[in-house]
Amino acid sequence: MKITEQCVIGLTWVMKDTLGEVLDELDEPIEFLVGGQDLLASIEKALLNHEAGAKLDLHLEPEEAFGDYDENRVFLEPRTLFPAELEEGMIYDGRSLPAGASSQAPAELMYTVTDIYPEHVVLDGNPPLAGIAIRLHIRVASVREATLEEVGSGTLGTGFFKLDASTGSSGQTLH
Repeated sequence: MKITEQCVIGLTWVMKDTLGEVLDELDEPIEFLVGGQDLLASIEKALLNHEAGAKLDLHLEPEEAFGDYDENRVFLEPRTLFPAELEEGMIYDGRSLPAGASSQAPAELMYTVTDIYPEHVVLDGNPPLAGIAIRLHIRVASVREATLEEVGSGTLGTGFFKLDASTGSSGQTLH
């Protein structure tokens, strides 16, 4: 079966930056819904009409992947607004930032705590791979038709890049 919109594919991959450093590796296949919210559009487009067993090498510029880095998405917030247990790498949903946080921080973004200082905390609303060109070596392990339920939900829940939206969680992952 060829990959078309609204089918389910099992993928493995190795993702590297342009210097060859491994950013993520997926050894066991994970299923993704094509035509939904699970994969970047540039990856879906490259996969269309391929079959199980296909191997693709993709080079994605930032605008094809996670976008350019935007310094306007970085905010300094008073340290006193956050719990004592705060750690670098924790993720905050923009809709549930602590009371008193910047009203200029867009609520629809996820914020990573990137630095903690005695007086302030740095929150970065950019995706962790924003501004980075990536090289992706993909192997298509399986292809099957999506069920009506899968198509209706628009996702299998395993997005290509998923951030845990619960306040204070540090569950960012590439798969």
